[in-house]
Amino acid sequence: MKIIDLEPGDPRLEGDLLPVLSELRPHLTPELFREVYEGGYGQGLRFSAAYADDGRCVGAAGWRIVVNTSSLRKLYVDDLVTAAADRSAGVGHALIAHLEGRARAAGCHELNLDSGTHRTGAHRFYLRERFDIVAFHFTRPLAGPDQAS
Repeated sequence: MKIIDLEPGDPRLEGDLLPVLSELRPHLTPELFREVYEGGYGQGLRFSAAYADDGRCVGAAGWRIVVNTSSLRKLYVDDLVTAAADRSAGVGHALIAHLEGRARAAGCHELNLDSGTHRTGAHRFYLRERFDIVAFHFTRPLAGPDQAS
């Protein structure tokens, strides 16, 4: 397996990574994905793609280095997904090892992520990968300008 980081404008983002990422984020169109990556890149957003020996993209990770007061410096994983046909083959483990290496090289103190409460299979995986549940994540939806009351 080979894991590579893809810069904005790389055609593999839409041709290889997006079909896998869409399994987790089905709302992403190619246009929206380009817009998000172009906007997020300046905020540190990066994408890594895992390729099987036969050249297929089998996993995707969106991540960024974050500096804040609670953890000082961390690598935050926005997205982590293995193609459905390739699950339980070590892809997720390889992506986490890759991200951990990036985190250590960047002087991070932790690697963390959020996972939707309904994703129990993912939770089992993260616990096997020695992640701890350390917080609740709260969200408050905000009305858009056309929905303001």
